[in-house]
Amino acid sequence: MGNPWHERFGTDQYVYGEEPNLFIKNQAIRLEKGKKVVCFAEGEGRNAVYLARQGHEVTAYDYALNGLKKTEALAERYGVDIRTKQKDLIHDPVPVAEFDAAIMVFGHFAKQDQKTVFDKLVSAVKPGGIVMMEVYSENQVRYGTGGPKTVDMLYDPADLLQWLKGFKIIHFFYGEQERIEGQLHTGVGHVIQVILKK
Repeated sequence: MGNPWHERFGTDQYVYGEEPNLFIKNQAIRLEKGKKVVCFAEGEGRNAVYLARQGHEVTAYDYALNGLKKTEALAERYGVDIRTKQKDLIHDPVPVAEFDAAIMVFGHFAKQDQKTVFDKLVSAVKPGGIVMMEVYSENQVRYGTGGPKTVDMLYDPADLLQWLKGFKIIHFFYGEQERIEGQLHTGVGHVIQVILKK
């Protein structure tokens, strides 16, 4: 089976746009300059490049080589350095307690794998570090403004609240948000946002 993300990102156009996700842009003020940040399922690099432009040391993980190539091209265009690594976030290990912050925006994984990826997101940050994520909720299937078409690839807020037990929750939101991100995320959608401190 081919890699559908590799194929999706195999065009010159940035299918999710070149601007950062609005949630990440608004919340990046929580990071002091010069922090080590890892971006999970980063796609074409829009969030990684934004964070690098804010003065952070950024590593981007994605499964699709075409996405990582576009991340590198976007970084070069903005004159910033980003470390890119191809990773299957379900099966590949990630460094433990290496980063000051970890982010994931619209990381689409099947329900059986979502907790695995969430645990890796948390394990990648040092104690006292923060994790920020915005994902589509199961309600998104009714909106048709982007994201997977099946509930199995979307997130249940009850699951996330269960996973968050024991962490300091800085921010939790479940509801509608407008996202204009390239051609594939356009309009009002239904999201879950999390910021936790490890």
